[in-house]
Amino acid sequence: MKTTRREFLQNTGIVLAGATLGAPFAAAAEAKPKERRLHKAIMYATIGYKGSVLEKFRAMKAAGFEGVEAMSHKNQDEVVKAYEETGLKCASVCCDTHWNKTLSHPDEKVREEGLEGLKQALRDAKRYGGSSVLLVPGVARNGVTYQQCWDRSIAEIRKAIPLAEELGVKIAVENVWNEFITTPEQAKSYLDEINSPQVGWHFDIGNMIKYNAPETWVPVLGKRILKLHIKEYSKAKGFGVKFMEGDNNWPAIMKELDKVGYAGWAITEQPGEQTKDEEALKDFTTRLDKVLAS
Repeated sequence: MKTTRREFLQNTGIVLAGATLGAPFAAAAEAKPKERRLHKAIMYATIGYKGSVLEKFRAMKAAGFEGVEAMSHKNQDEVVKAYEETGLKCASVCCDTHWNKTLSHPDEKVREEGLEGLKQALRDAKRYGGSSVLLVPGVARNGVTYQQCWDRSIAEIRKAIPLAEELGVKIAVENVWNEFITTPEQAKSYLDEINSPQVGWHFDIGNMIKYNAPETWVPVLGKRILKLHIKEYSKAKGFGVKFMEGDNNWPAIMKELDKVGYAGWAITEQPGEQTKDEEALKDFTTRLDKVLAS
């Protein structure tokens, strides 16, 4: 290809300008903020909009969501139809049995039922096209010690790993108010002991703020964060507050997520009244956009 004199002078001028400006020029280019690659989704169990599965999905699509975190143990055909007709994606599947059939229960039979519940959630996720299952690993109360919760839940999770590998779906452990794992260091140690790339973390931003700042969890867990729950929390008023009215330091949280390169689903979990109708959804999504842009 021939290069004209004008093109040659323009190109060399750009190169010379860059060489003359040197490091400051390069630093300015690097300082340009990268586009945050977060996809908005909502936890199905927290949708306040009334109607069938399909009607709720349609309302979320209209509100600007890209995905829905489904609950396990539902009518698969009905859920699949809702995904297909709306074009929404499966952001995650929440195991519906992990609270009443805990993997830390003293009764071995109950733990077996909990394990089967986790396996069904993995199968549901596969059917819906989801890449992970949200799992509350156990509960350290009502006669169950912290160490018992640790040992029993890890033993049961390991039993589910072969199926997770076969299905290509990961197990994402969530931090919740279960008297278990309240620091990022404990979370890291828990995953280290399981020692499987098939198990990571479903980081709930609102749940741990009463114990420690959510932004301190991100650098410790790093790439092990598989999914996010975007949730507001106020130490004075609890979870009922709206986005930007609680105690989360969203700019600090987003900065840390950017540092570890998190990109993927940002799944909201909120009181149902905040998404009960079109007016409430408009306010909710406007606030959510501000959070994600912090």
